[in-house]
Amino acid sequence: MKKVAKTPFVSPHKGDMLEGTITKLTSGEILVDINAKTEAVVLEKDRNILNKILSSFKVGDKVPVQVLNPESDFGYPVVSLRRSVGDITWDKLTKLQKAQTPVEVMLDMATKGGFLVTTPDGISGFLPNSHTSSLENPQGLIGKKIKVVVLELNRELNKIIFSQKQVMGPSDFQKLIKDLKVGQKIDAVASNVAPFGVFLSIPVGDSKLAEGTRPELAEGFIHISETSWENVPNISEVFKIGDKITGVVLSFDKESRRVNLSIKRLKEDPLETKLQEFTVDKKLKAKVTKIVSSGVLLDIGEGITGFIKKEKIPVQTTYKEGEALDVTVSFVDKKRHRVEVTPVLKAKPIGYR
Repeated sequence: MKKVAKTPFVSPHKGDMLEGTITKLTSGEILVDINAKTEAVVLEKDRNILNKILSSFKVGDKVPVQVLNPESDFGYPVVSLRRSVGDITWDKLTKLQKAQTPVEVMLDMATKGGFLVTTPDGISGFLPNSHTSSLENPQGLIGKKIKVVVLELNRELNKIIFSQKQVMGPSDFQKLIKDLKVGQKIDAVASNVAPFGVFLSIPVGDSKLAEGTRPELAEGFIHISETSWENVPNISEVFKIGDKITGVVLSFDKESRRVNLSIKRLKEDPLETKLQEFTVDKKLKAKVTKIVSSGVLLDIGEGITGFIKKEKIPVQTTYKEGEALDVTVSFVDKKRHRVEVTPVLKAKPIGYR
C-alpha cells in the first residue's frame, strides 16, 4: 500500500495571509486549521465583527486568515478573520449595487453634506444631501430608518455612498407629482442651502390627512439665478434651513426626481419696462465698465448693461475703464438684460463694418 506523503507543517510569520479551515465556531472560541503544529485561535474583540463571523461561516469552511502572532504565550498561532468578513461584506455590497436592490439604513448623524448611516449588518456609509429625498428637518430624522440603494463603492478608500432618491423609479416620481403643474404656485420648506441653490421639501398629495400622519414629500430645487431678479452674491445669507418659501413650478427633472422652482418669477421682471425705453437707433451716453475678450461692457444707466461687440470696435481704437462714450442702440437682448450698441463715430475709419 502506497503511503501518502504528509504535508509539512507551515511556520507562520506575522502578517502572513494563509488559507485555513474552520474547526470550531462558537461565541467563546473560534479555531482554524492552518496546517501549523497547532490550530490557530481567532482573536476578535469587536462584537459586531464577531457576530458577522458567527453568522457568515460554519465549521468546515475554508477561509483566508491573517497571522497576528505566530506563537502566543500558550504556544498556538493567533489569527484574524477580518479580511474574510470584509470580502463577504464587499461582495454583498457589489451585488446590491449591481442589482440596485433597496436596503434599509439607520440615519446615525447629520453632517453639513449629508448623513452618516448604518445598515442592519453594521455596514457604515454616507448619504449625501443631494441624494436624499425631501429633508424637512435633518436633525429630526436621526434614528429613523429609510430605504436606499448603493450608489458608489471604493474598497481601497473604504468609501460607501448611498442614495435614497434612486430608490424612487420614474413611475413613482410621476405618481408623486401628478397634482403639480408648470406655473403652479406652491409652498415649501428649505431642507438644504448650497452655494448654487436651495433644496426644498414640497408637501404633495392629499392636504386633509388624518391626525398624526405626515404628507408625502417631493424634492424641490431653486437655482441661485431663480431666487431674485437682482444679483445674489451669497445665497446662505438669504436662506436658511427650515425657511418657508413660496415658489412657482418651472419644470420637472425626471432624472434627478426633482421639481424645479423659481421665486423671482412670482414678480414681473423690474428691468422689463426699463428695457422698452432703449429703442433701436436711440443715441445714449455710456461709460466703459469692463473690457472683455468679446467686446466692451458699458453702463448706460437705469441698471442696464450696454455692450459693444468686438467686431463693432473701430480699427485701431482702444477703450479704457471709466471712459465716456456716445453710442447708438442696435439690439435689445431682453434675456440677458443687455443692450447691444455701436459707438458714434465722428469719421468712419477705413474697414469699419
